[in-house]
Amino acid sequence: MAVRRARAVLSTLAVAVLTLLVITPLLWMVTVSFMPRGESGQFPPPLWPSRWSWENYHELLARRLIDGAWFDYRIVPAIWNSLGVAAVSTLLGLLMTVPAGYAFAKLRFRGRERLLQMLLAALVVPGQVAMLPLFLIFKELGLVNSYAGVILPSLAGIFAVLFVRQATMSIPDEMLDAARLDGASEARIFVSIVLPLLAPVTVTLALFMFLGSWNDFLWPLIVLADQHLFTLPVAVASIAREHSADGELMMAASVVTTLPVLLLFLALQRFYIGGLLGGSVKG
Repeated sequence: MAVRRARAVLSTLAVAVLTLLVITPLLWMVTVSFMPRGESGQFPPPLWPSRWSWENYHELLARRLIDGAWFDYRIVPAIWNSLGVAAVSTLLGLLMTVPAGYAFAKLRFRGRERLLQMLLAALVVPGQVAMLPLFLIFKELGLVNSYAGVILPSLAGIFAVLFVRQATMSIPDEMLDAARLDGASEARIFVSIVLPLLAPVTVTLALFMFLGSWNDFLWPLIVLADQHLFTLPVAVASIAREHSADGELMMAASVVTTLPVLLLFLALQRFYIGGLLGGSVKG
């Protein structure tokens, strides 16, 4: 009993130490964002502000009058742009990938196995390879410098389809066959039986999709040219080009970028573990 208790204590301490190592950079990011300008550039870097200050957030988010003209970094509009793009991408992505994953798992149709093999093969191709031809196609379609051009490539995610498929495989076929014998249509079976069972997986997938769209930098940078359309990562990168030496300002921008997705994760964390286990590979 004593040995088991000692192992439990050591395991808890090990987890606590690992957790501290993981969150230390995040905590330091927050503290630096409240430091006065130039303080984080000292050596060794301070771990705590000598004076807590909101000036970095004020400069980043507020409009101010400079030489008779109003100026701001357009971070607040970029936040709304990112929220809109991420929400629409997540909603439309779920509408496309969840039914597709269910179809690959439970429906029988011609060419299903061949299509599944093609998806698995395409999964190993880096997304950057398709960016140039995709940009040329969107240019011909007139979708460059538009939110449609940002959103469309993320809708049919191969990982999302396979993730839902793997989770749907655990649903007993007998349950679906019984519903068919009772006269339920395939749409009714999907909405009334499959979707409630896939709720944790769907929420987890929605979280993945939202994070992927929120953090996406390269593709919006390529597609969007109008500063008024910039998403948050692109807007922060444009600030970094001129203020790379202002560590406190850039840390404030990092906090603004990280905080919404952190709050979303905390709100949905009770679904997260169940969703991961539901979509994992089963032997």
